Amino acid sequence: MSLAHHKDHLARFRQQHQNAKSYLIPFIQQTMKIDSNTNVLDIGCGDGGVLYAMLEIGCNATGIELDKFKFQYSSENLSKYLATRQAKLINLNIYEEAALTSLKEQFDLIVLKDVIEHIPDQERFIPYINQFLKPGGRIFFGFPPWYMPHGGHQQICESKLLGFVPYFHLLPRFIYKAILKIFGESEGVIKELLEIKDTGISIERFEKIALKSNYLIEKKQPYLINPIYEDKFGWKPREQFEFINKIPFIRNFLTTCIYYVIRKK
Repeated sequence: MSLAHHKDHLARFRQQHQNAKSYLIPFIQQTMKIDSNTNVLDIGCGDGGVLYAMLEIGCNATGIELDKFKFQYSSENLSKYLATRQAKLINLNIYEEAALTSLKEQFDLIVLKDVIEHIPDQERFIPYINQFLKPGGRIFFGFPPWYMPHGGHQQICESKLLGFVPYFHLLPRFIYKAILKIFGESEGVIKELLEIKDTGISIERFEKIALKSNYLIEKKQPYLINPIYEDKFGWKPREQFEFINKIPFIRNFLTTCIYYVIRKK
């Protein structure tokens, strides 16, 4: 079931770039102006597609990426902006002292697109990154909520059946792991899926952490059909129906993506 973009970094880059241009940036622009005066930090910048879209509209942008292969891909994809120093890339863990020292209070906007669900100890991380914002700065989060049909990222499975089956990531951990082994998934895939199971974040838990960390949720948009599915599957994005939003239990299982802009109170 593993889709082309899971193994093709250029396909991932194109998807990230198109999604950022068409949906992510317009969403953020409803809360703040984004132009050549905007300093952007993309945490977990991956292949650089989101950064590329930000750079195209004149932003000064910094990407931080821990994975050395994705860092190399983003370096290649952003080479023309790195050459002019409009872009900067850092291959560090965001918690390292060198990252905090060089990036503290430098940014008007922090972007985390499809990242927070991979980060452990989110209760520590979400308040921590406020240190990188200038006063009045904002943070964008976009992620697939844990209870959505493929919230466990099981679409990366090699098994076509497992990659297609919705919601089975919600099974108890030991049963989930056993099923992955029975279907012959590699140790690497099993490890990644179990890490996501341990860190996957629901709508309620994200908002609880944000509010506890003294953030204001400035804008929020749940999607019935994730905007990035437009490029992946040719499906037209659709915002979540308002009547479903009012029923959290149902909303959680039917929301494939959610966007937030938050800022310190």
